[in-house]
Amino acid sequence: MEDLARIAGQFEIEGRVEEVRPLGNGLINDTYKVVTSGEGPDYVLQRINNAVFKDVDLLQDNIVAVTRHIRRKLEAAGEADIDRKVLRFIPLKKESGGAKTYLCEDGRYWRVSVFIDRARTFETVDPVYSEYAGEAFGHFEAMLADIPDTLGETIPDFHNMELRLRQLVEAVRADKAGRLHQDENTPGRELHSILSEIDRYGVQMCRAERLHREGKLPKRICHCDTKVNNMMFDEDGSVLCVIDLDTVMPSYVFSDFGDFLRTAANPVAEDSPELDKVDFDMDIFKAFSRGYIRGTRLFLTPVERENLPYAACLFPFMQAVRFFADYLNGDTYYKISYPEHNLVRTRNQMKLFASAMEKVPLMQDFLCTL
Repeated sequence: MEDLARIAGQFEIEGRVEEVRPLGNGLINDTYKVVTSGEGPDYVLQRINNAVFKDVDLLQDNIVAVTRHIRRKLEAAGEADIDRKVLRFIPLKKESGGAKTYLCEDGRYWRVSVFIDRARTFETVDPVYSEYAGEAFGHFEAMLADIPDTLGETIPDFHNMELRLRQLVEAVRADKAGRLHQDENTPGRELHSILSEIDRYGVQMCRAERLHREGKLPKRICHCDTKVNNMMFDEDGSVLCVIDLDTVMPSYVFSDFGDFLRTAANPVAEDSPELDKVDFDMDIFKAFSRGYIRGTRLFLTPVERENLPYAACLFPFMQAVRFFADYLNGDTYYKISYPEHNLVRTRNQMKLFASAMEKVPLMQDFLCTL
């Protein structure tokens, strides 16, 4: 860990580095806690995965703009203990690069933020925490609705349904793994059945892109990775702040609404083969919606609000398309544990999509009560 201590020491941190130890279990970035001497704070050191986030300069510019804007709003509101309510990233020392908030060394990228003490995250997905999440992510969007900075897309076209369908068409045309040309057996027939079902709903699921082109649906600054464990809670159980800001970028509000429900409203994991247990949980939908509508009430347009049930259906459909394209391509993107892993994921997400579609009238009725 000596090299990590040296890297942390190139940032404008207070105190001397006493210890660096692994923190959390993130899947994208390597994260460490930096313990310092004296009365100053401890810090979080992260290695940014530049294989996923290829433009680190844009990534950090986005994050600095977002955290700066939120901090100014909290200060204007007279909030106390602001360093526990918004992340603060530390610039490099002058001799290491000056005002930049990241270090590039030997092709690896690093950043440091202040560690939020006496805070915790939860993995729990139930109605109580789903409502917390809805309000927290809705409030996060609301605070950024008037941000003056122009943010870029850290992962271009991340939630573009038209693009995902084009990628599937390319995967079908190439059939790199030769999986579609197995018409004489059951798996081959199933694959064509999945394609038919995707084709049946493809145009309908591209509604967001059409509404945007027609000038009816704005792009806003969204989190784009809305999970319960991307919120920090205080000791008393109140939400402190939203974390994991790498995917914060312009998108439709459907990204934050639908992506949360895709995982939270499914009682089993996205790769569970137990399709009889896959179901769209309306209790989770209602709880998250209650919180989200509270958080976004000041800016959400009628078009955005009336299409929230569409968003709940869009994201399992989009993920099914992505899993299926990867399966046809020979499993080159998602990690797999066995040969049909991506096909199992596809079946699971198509079942969740079907369940959500059946419940659209119930979702619409509920939203009318809020």
